[in-house]
Amino acid sequence: MTESSGTVTEAVAGEVVLSVNGTYRSVPSGWTLAKLLASLELDARTVVVERNGTILRDRLSFASLDLAADDSLEIVHFVGGG
Repeated sequence: MTESSGTVTEAVAGEVVLSVNGTYRSVPSGWTLAKLLASLELDARTVVVERNGTILRDRLSFASLDLAADDSLEIVHFVGGG
């Protein structure tokens, strides 16, 4: 997975470009949201994900939700502590 804070005009063959928390990332075609979260070392049980302006409420769907070119994801994760 590659990352860039600038604008992206074209994806490399076999990859899709999407925005994650305002940063452009290139990920392999066919990646699911669950795979992206795993690559970011985030546990699906402790995050809220907004995709293209819609909050994704069904965490079980993360494993089957294919990422698409130009998706805009906002990911918020919870951290415990005192």
